[in-house]
Amino acid sequence: MPISPSADPASPGLPRPDPDALVARLRHEQAQAGRGKLRIYFGSNAGVGKTYAMLAAAQRERQGGREVLVGLVETHGRKETAQQLHGLEQLPLRELPHQGRTLREFDLDAALARRPRVLLLDELAHSNAPGSRHPKRWQDVQELLDAGIDVWTTINVQHLESLNDVVGGIVGITVRETVPDQVFDDADEVIVVDISPDELLRRLKDGKVYMLEQAERASRNFFRRGNLLALRELALRRTADRVDEDMRDYRRERSIGTVWPARERLLVAVAGRAGDDALVRQVARMVRRLDADWMVVYVDAPQRQHRPRSVQAAVLKTLALAARLGAETATLPGADVAEALVAFARERNASRLVLAQPPRPAWSPWRWWTRSLPDRITHLHPDIDVLVLSGGSSAARTEAPPAATSALLRRAPLPWKGYAGVTLACLAATVLAEQLLRVFDPANVVMLFLLIVVLSSLRWGRGPGAWAALLSVLCFDYFFVPPRGSFHVNDTQYLFTFVLMLGVALVCGQLMARLRHEARVAAERERRAGALARLARDLSGALTQEQVVEIALRTVSGVFDAQAGLLLPDADERLRPAGGGPCPMDDSIARWAMDHGQQAGQGTDTLPAAPARYVPLAAPVRMRGVLVLQLRAPQRLEVPEEQRLLEACASQVALALERQHFVAVAQQTQIAMEGERMRNTLLSAVSHDLRTPLTTILGAAEAAQRHVPPGGAADMLEQVRIQAQAMQRLVENLLDMARLQQGGVHLQREWLPLDEVVGSALRQMRARLGQHPVSTDVPASLPLLQLDALLMERVLVNLLDNAAKYTPAGTPLAISARVQDGELLLSVRDGGPGLPSHLPVETLFEPFTRGTAESTVSGIGLGLALVRSIVEAHGGRIEAAAARPGPGTVFTLRFPVPEQPALD
Repeated sequence: MPISPSADPASPGLPRPDPDALVARLRHEQAQAGRGKLRIYFGSNAGVGKTYAMLAAAQRERQGGREVLVGLVETHGRKETAQQLHGLEQLPLRELPHQGRTLREFDLDAALARRPRVLLLDELAHSNAPGSRHPKRWQDVQELLDAGIDVWTTINVQHLESLNDVVGGIVGITVRETVPDQVFDDADEVIVVDISPDELLRRLKDGKVYMLEQAERASRNFFRRGNLLALRELALRRTADRVDEDMRDYRRERSIGTVWPARERLLVAVAGRAGDDALVRQVARMVRRLDADWMVVYVDAPQRQHRPRSVQAAVLKTLALAARLGAETATLPGADVAEALVAFARERNASRLVLAQPPRPAWSPWRWWTRSLPDRITHLHPDIDVLVLSGGSSAARTEAPPAATSALLRRAPLPWKGYAGVTLACLAATVLAEQLLRVFDPANVVMLFLLIVVLSSLRWGRGPGAWAALLSVLCFDYFFVPPRGSFHVNDTQYLFTFVLMLGVALVCGQLMARLRHEARVAAERERRAGALARLARDLSGALTQEQVVEIALRTVSGVFDAQAGLLLPDADERLRPAGGGPCPMDDSIARWAMDHGQQAGQGTDTLPAAPARYVPLAAPVRMRGVLVLQLRAPQRLEVPEEQRLLEACASQVALALERQHFVAVAQQTQIAMEGERMRNTLLSAVSHDLRTPLTTILGAAEAAQRHVPPGGAADMLEQVRIQAQAMQRLVENLLDMARLQQGGVHLQREWLPLDEVVGSALRQMRARLGQHPVSTDVPASLPLLQLDALLMERVLVNLLDNAAKYTPAGTPLAISARVQDGELLLSVRDGGPGLPSHLPVETLFEPFTRGTAESTVSGIGLGLALVRSIVEAHGGRIEAAAARPGPGTVFTLRFPVPEQPALD
């Protein structure tokens, strides 16, 4: 289809397709090739008929002849739903023991082995039993889709991750089983199953949703008409968002419209508060409507260093939630939260910055003297839009994890060792100052206390530094300012000294605490960068695979404080341990990680109960193995930077292994090429030395035949002549093969009719084919070909000689030619034993390959190799196949039909 450029004024209505969109579309189609299709039956609530609609559609597919397998369907005691299962094949469930009970779960491995065209798997948001490969059923579905199996499933609106807190605020119940919105968005088809709230309440009353007792409880709580209306609106609105996204994809694929707005980029800042999860979900819904990129960050500022571990865990949990919803996550080091956010926003070109409304006390003495975080950000970066959101519904905020909530309501635990050390240091300074007062003025003693403040802030941080400042002022006042031994001050100048001393001490303490924090952050950065640099440097000098393995294990185990191991594939693609200590290595988990290119095991969504983390080594060409880590502190990989460091280390190891592989391949290739060159040189020299005596023997035998009467001597001379001719053909094959492989043959092409080439070859082989009747079907009307006459004659001579050697006397041979699909096909058919069953067909055309290693037939396996080389030099190709009907073999030469020359 012609494409008109958008700059052409004559065709303003035909916009030029966006090349980036075309490339993205092609990449998407390539990624989806061979992947199964996902169909989701989507509803607002239980009982609307999702499972029934799915089973009814499955029955229609089955009646149409398509293979449908029921992986797992929950009927919940509904007779109408159970009746729809009749006639559908059901996969046996897998039994898992758990806490003295036996749980029946969907059998993922059995489904992958069965490979049906369509698999029905109810309740996409279901949590699998402990011990399953994946914690969630939607992860099972992803693996089924990757295996090329179409999956049909069901889900309610309250199970979508981004709407979880909204539904909780409406119905007052927090749903624990959720599905990432990306799974819903990536579905190939979403079918909305909808009925009115009144009809749903009637079905509930009739016992068609739950059993009667359960239905009564549900009608009093969840199934209230207002709730049903709100959930129905959410389901329809979410479906409308998806339809709108499909419409935009359609416009993008067909380049409808020439102006496309710049993509927005949102930056979300979380602070470890109770409403952060709700804020992230709220922004996820906003991002979907805006079709924007988004990032979620946490600023690791000095004032946040002494927060409880529960708050730090809540931050990591929020970042993990954001990653599941499709955001890029990071933790930012910085002494000032506003400056760190502004710097990151400028670096990543974020157009909007989203914050949660911070909780403020009813009254604060500093509220009139300090700017809020949004005001400071606006002052530092006037071009960025700052959005302050409430962080979701009140219900969502009250449903926050109790550990994080209580941590916000109570003061952070005091670092008692630091405060005790500061107290002792101030007392020691007081004792020392008492001695110094005999020599120095009291104003000079103040410097000693300032030194204690600076050292305390540098050693123990901000809080102990402030305590040192206050305690230093009190000690100086009590012990050294008249009247000594009391806090009463007679000289007002000392009041100014106290205030100035306290202010300077606090400022110095803050600066030292900030310096301490920045030094810690810089050290952490240097640790990560240094580890990666050392790994890259050491791997660059590795000469063997064993050295790569040793360097990788030593570095990774030291950086991550873990026991490490490596599993590398052997020649049969089986994973074998390549090194490591007592680190547990499960072959099945490692195989899954390598096949899927995803991390598995400890701390992941795949077999999280495993004692180790399995990281695939993905190189540009292929997977090179699996890195296994058993960390002493598994939670460290919850930090995004540590996870990225692990991925970077794995990438470096994979690149080093791939480099070693290609070095080994290059060395083997060089050795093979050198051996081939020496062999060709030797064959050429030997062949030249054999040609002269063979010619002499052949000439002498033919001359002697003319003077010897018929009888025993004449027969012996005939055998000498025949064997000399066979030996001469072998020598010529050796010479031609050596010249072809060394590039020493230049084709002398000329326009030739194929029947002349066939006739010349038959005349040369007349004596050799004396015991084989030969039939030809080579029409003179065939197109002319540009061929080297001598070499093409050699091709036919070798094919006919091969047929004569491997077929019994009296077996007919057939030569035929025809034009088919723009190619001229020349076939040589024999009635011999056929192709060898123990060798691939392509192997027959390799030099020095024979169909039977031990055979009474003479030859060294060069004839067919020479045939292929000559044919390919002419731009054609050769094929071998069993004769139909048999027995025998058919060798077919295919040449493209060129444009015919003009005849004068």
